[in-house]
Parts: sequence; structure tokens; C-alpha cells
Amino acid sequence: MALSGFWKSCLCRFEQELSPQQFNTWIRPLGLEGEETPEKGLRLVAPNSFVQKWVRDRYLQQIIEYGSEFFSLPVKIDLVINSKGNGTRHLLDAKVTNTGASDSSKVSAPALAEPRVGENRNSGKPKNAAYDKSRLIPDFSFHNLVVGKANNLARAAAQQVSQNPGGAYNPLFIYGGTGLGKTHLIHAIGNEILTERPDCVVRYVHAEDYYSDVVRAYQQKSFDTFKRYYRSLDVLLIDDVQFFNGKNRTQEEFFFVFNALIESKKQIIITSDTYPKDINGLDDRLVTRFDWGLTVQIEPPELEMRVAILKNKAAAQGIHLDDESSFFIAKHLRSNVRELEGSLNKVLAFSMFHKAPISLDLVKESLKDIVGSVRNVSLDSIQKTVADYYKMKVSEFFSKKRTRAIARPRQVAMWLCREITSHSYPEIGDAFGGRDHTTVIHAVKTIDAARLRENELNHDLHVLLQVLKG
Repeated sequence: MALSGFWKSCLCRFEQELSPQQFNTWIRPLGLEGEETPEKGLRLVAPNSFVQKWVRDRYLQQIIEYGSEFFSLPVKIDLVINSKGNGTRHLLDAKVTNTGASDSSKVSAPALAEPRVGENRNSGKPKNAAYDKSRLIPDFSFHNLVVGKANNLARAAAQQVSQNPGGAYNPLFIYGGTGLGKTHLIHAIGNEILTERPDCVVRYVHAEDYYSDVVRAYQQKSFDTFKRYYRSLDVLLIDDVQFFNGKNRTQEEFFFVFNALIESKKQIIITSDTYPKDINGLDDRLVTRFDWGLTVQIEPPELEMRVAILKNKAAAQGIHLDDESSFFIAKHLRSNVRELEGSLNKVLAFSMFHKAPISLDLVKESLKDIVGSVRNVSLDSIQKTVADYYKMKVSEFFSKKRTRAIARPRQVAMWLCREITSHSYPEIGDAFGGRDHTTVIHAVKTIDAARLRENELNHDLHVLLQVLKG
């Protein structure tokens, strides 16, 4: 069957090109209708207006191009909304690969665990003394972490460390803004290590608690006991190391503990809200040592990841959150997971108080004060901010020059436009001197790939996002 063969081929290509969240959120819900020959035109069926608009702006042209290539003739595809209310289970859905179904199941758990979510995962975990002393939260695991491009590299590095503590990426330094899941990830590493290696001595400690331990040791003149304890650990998890700022004695003690553990091939994992070199008041010796292993960033979750987080948070409370409501919340609240969770709780409370079912209108009403205060970033402001950052003129974005000094900032600006605005690829291209939408797609993919290997670029993006979001 030519039509089903085309759609199966199309799905395979998208599944290879997109992240699991993007594929399962935008492509998998579509349906395809038409005659066995494409001359009369095909109908692509979206489950709702949100998916329809998103696919039309970002993927429809690619699907048309795939069709023309597959059938060796021009293809017309209309994108419509499903009016039957029974999903879009046409030719496409019957042909989705098993891989896609498997990926979908990975997104079925909340990004930040609630106690009742983690009970089954950890019910068989032995509650021995070593585990109790670790101060780990049992429900923070890899199993219930929603994964997207925002945290994919950090998750992969964390899993490597949990499988080979002391041998892979030592230290592992994870940084990112507040509420993005750093604490969840660091606990997941510790929990996984203790599950596989129950005899390991693991300790999670917040930087402020470590500081308190130093002060207590100083007051009680028990530094020998303090040093002996921390150097006896197999795995040390330090959270929010930026709180060492200005605490010189604490930094000095940590410097010696760090050296002792690394020399003994014991694992250290550190989190911070910023890149190591940007932590104010941190000893240069520590900054240098933090760079010995691997530094990875967790970024604000992309739209698809935010939708998955919201749906799974709601499901954890036995609530069904429809597509329109989840897309609305995710589109207007971008900064972090805690903000998403807080907004969802506000919606649920509003629904209970008014004894009304959750709908798009109810969501808009309950979040009107929050949504109204979200800063609307324009394409012009992004261009000016990036130009100022790289010390260039905005007009250079519109030129035909392709030197790296101009091309890279232009690609960064396009990536930011795609990341923090709802403008389509064609609209962004128009804003950069009438460039084709494929140029914007290429820029976004280039920056996505480069940031996986370039710490300096990651730092630039982090700073620019902070500036633009105010």
C-alpha cells in the first residue's frame, strides 16, 4: 500500500531526527487519510488546534517534501483537526514502530517524584544503616525522571557515573538554574549506586550542611573525626556548592577532602546554579579541580518536556489534564519545573474550590495573574541582546557574510528566538533579512549539536537566557 508505506517511511525519518518528546508529542498523534494514490491530495489529521498549529509551522513543509520525494511527484497535504473526537488512529497510528511506543512509556512518570510515586520503585530496597546515613531521598530515581533535550546529556553522564563510580567523569559537575532537577538527578545517582552496590558508603550533603559540619568541628575541636569521616566515603554528593561563596575555611577543608577522595578513586558529584568559573568567591584551586572531570548543564525544559511533566504530575494526583490545558500552561511558563508544579497546583486548587472540571477556560482564569506577568520577549530584543553580547551590530545579522564571527552569533540568535518565543521558523527567518525557514532549522540544529561539546557556548546561552528572561 503506497500511502501506508509513505507514512511509515515518514515516521521513521522523524523518529530519527527528533527527540522522543518531540516525536511523541507532535508527530505520533497525527493521522493520515487519503486515496491510495496521492494525486487527489492527502489529509493530515491533528487531534487539536495546538498540535495543528505547531505541526503546520514546523513540520508540514518537511512532510510535503518527504511525500514529493517518496512518490516522485508534487504532493498536496491539508492539515485538519480531527472532528470525530476519537483520536487519530488512521493509517499512521497502526504503523508506528515499537521503538516509538517504548519511548512514549519513558515519559509516563513525573520529573520530580512525589512520595507515592516512588514507593513501588524502592519498596524492595534494603533499609540498612548505610542507606539511612546516606541522607538520600529514595523516590528520586532515574526511573521517574522525565528526559528531554534540556537534561539528556546530564542524565546520560549521571547514569555513566552510577554504573562506574570513581571511574567515569570524576568529578561530575552539574549546573543549572533553580528548580530544574539537579537535586533529583544527584539523588538518583546515589540511589542507583546503593541499589547496585549496597556496601558503598554514600553521603548526600547540601553545601550549607557541609559548612555547618565544618563549624561544628571547629567549635568542638574535632577536625580529625571530621576529616576521617568524609575521607572514608566512597561517593560524596555535594548539592548547591555556590553556597561555599566567601566561606574560606569551608573551602579549604573541602579542598583537602576533594583531593583525598579523587586520589583514592572515590566518586564526587557536585551541583551548582552556575558554571564553576562563574561562582563568586570560590577559590581558584577548587574551580580548577571542578574542571578535572565532566561539567554538564541542565537547562529549562523545552515545550514538549514541560507538557510531559505537567501531564505526569497531574496523573500522579489522579487528575487528567487535557492537551489544550497542558499546552497553554507549558507555553506560558518556561523557566523551571517548580514553577510548572506550582502553577498546576494552583489550577487544581481553583478547580476544587469552584467545584468545576479542569478546562482551558478554567486554566486561563486560575493563572491569569501569572500569565499576565510573564515577560513577552520580542525577536528584535533578542537580536539586540545577542548583538550587544557579541559586540557586533544588529545589521550584521541581515548580511550575507558567513564568517564565523557573524555566522555563530546569528545562529545563537535564531536558536534563542526558537527557544523562548512562539514564532514559527518562517517568521524567524523573515526577521533575519528574509532568510528561508530551512536556514533557521539548520541554525537550531547546529547550536543544539555544538552545545553538547562546547562549554563556552553553553555558558553564552545560559547568560543570554538569563538576561532575556529578566
